[in-house]
Amino acid sequence: MENKIITLAIETSCDETACAVLENGRKILANEVYTQIEIHKTFGGVVPEVASRNHLEKIAESVDRALNQSGKKMSEIDHIAVTYGPGLVGALLVGLSYAKALAYTLEIPIVAVNHIEGHIAANYIAHQTLEPPFLCLIVSGGHTHLVKVNGYTEFEVIGRTRDDAAGEAFDKVSRTLGLGYPGGPIVDKLAKKGNPYAIDFPKAMMGHDTLDFSFSGLKSAVLNYLNKCRMKGDSIVVEDVCASFQHAVVETLKGKVLQAMEQTGCHKIVLAGGVAANSALRHALGSLETIDIYYPPLDLCTDNAAMIGCAGYYKFLKGDISGLDVNAVPNLKIGE
Repeated sequence: MENKIITLAIETSCDETACAVLENGRKILANEVYTQIEIHKTFGGVVPEVASRNHLEKIAESVDRALNQSGKKMSEIDHIAVTYGPGLVGALLVGLSYAKALAYTLEIPIVAVNHIEGHIAANYIAHQTLEPPFLCLIVSGGHTHLVKVNGYTEFEVIGRTRDDAAGEAFDKVSRTLGLGYPGGPIVDKLAKKGNPYAIDFPKAMMGHDTLDFSFSGLKSAVLNYLNKCRMKGDSIVVEDVCASFQHAVVETLKGKVLQAMEQTGCHKIVLAGGVAANSALRHALGSLETIDIYYPPLDLCTDNAAMIGCAGYYKFLKGDISGLDVNAVPNLKIGE
């Protein structure tokens, strides 16, 4: 009879307090997520101190709910996977401290997981037959990376943003238009009603000699356009601004994916991160006949603990166990 490895996973890198229980890394038994979005909407973005306080209030409840939902007891947990970076240092420390206390009490191993690697692993849960190697486009509020995934725990970054992340640009444009937070889903929804060719915003391709991205120029172009319209008293068609901005982002991302395929010869493409939920991006890459595309369902695109548990499971199998002295690394890079 196959041995079942039970993972308890904790994720508190930003504004979601999440806990999950998994069986053999790819089967979700429970996936609890408490989001703080409504709290941070008031401020137009995540306030680190507020996020940390809310994690403290919710972490024990989230773990209890996940265990109850999974039908597992603490004594049945084989190891704990927890995010240790990148993210907000105060938020990370809440989950990490709780995980270390549990691991010490239960006398079981703790596996520290890179949040970005967790986003990649979400696809293993969504697609049970997916295996490395493949190319992964990670697009979120804090990160935009092109990664060659050579193994379950082997990552080679071949492209990254030189300034703003794509998701950060979505949030900034949304805030400037007075649409609210988080910006990605709002802009995506309004873009469906607009003309993507109404405004010719720049697409920074950075040249054919690099796979890096840049979104600060695009973000500035949108803000300048809006400022000029307001100064002149011209009407602003919000749906057209959203559609044109989103089109520029998606075309930039698609262009770099095609370039990466050409350079690596790899035609298996995986999407990960919050912006992987964007309908235009999914359609743009999904309509390319030359690629085999994978992406997670919407609930596994945004931050959750199941993805951390999956990534932690493969590190556990490899014997990559952390000590109880492991600390939060807010600027952690993928592959470290």
